[in-house]
Amino acid sequence: MNELFNNTDLKLFKFINSHHNAFWDEIMYQISTTNIWIPLYIYIIFILFKEFKKKGWICLTVLITLIFVSDKVSTFFKYFMKTLRPSHELYLKSFIHLSKAGPGGLYGYVSSHASNFFSFTILLFIVLPKKYNWLKVVLLSCSLLVAYSRIYNGVHYPFDVLRGMALGSFMGLVFGVILKYNKSINLPTIKN
Repeated sequence: MNELFNNTDLKLFKFINSHHNAFWDEIMYQISTTNIWIPLYIYIIFILFKEFKKKGWICLTVLITLIFVSDKVSTFFKYFMKTLRPSHELYLKSFIHLSKAGPGGLYGYVSSHASNFFSFTILLFIVLPKKYNWLKVVLLSCSLLVAYSRIYNGVHYPFDVLRGMALGSFMGLVFGVILKYNKSINLPTIKN
């Protein structure tokens, strides 16, 4: 069974990573960087304070803590599992396509980019009111794009990205439920 997953993972990786061109190379590289997302992060902070007023600080603190925890837990998995990224596999070097960011760190299980972005997104899915459903769709689309870019850029296998998405979603769910329903935090009820 494990061999089936490994073969499927490798085939998917090769398929996604082999479909590249100069135009998409630059876009996928940028999507994997932090700077391109700064306007979105600023907008999210604005929304949190607009909707939750002074309690926006609590939301922001929980969000930052969540991303920190997500990053540390995904990094723990990398060093515990010690699964090489495809960009560090000698037998793949001859045909792998890397972005200008290079091969990344040694280990890739699980994708921290996917984990962090999905944790952030799921928490906001839970906390933000229905009037921001359009923003939730944008966030989910961005999260999927970031996850895809990690495979496209040659630094993660698809299943490492899927595991990162699952890990981040779980952590976002836990933090989101705590933030929204914890009586001591007592976020104001927002009319949709």
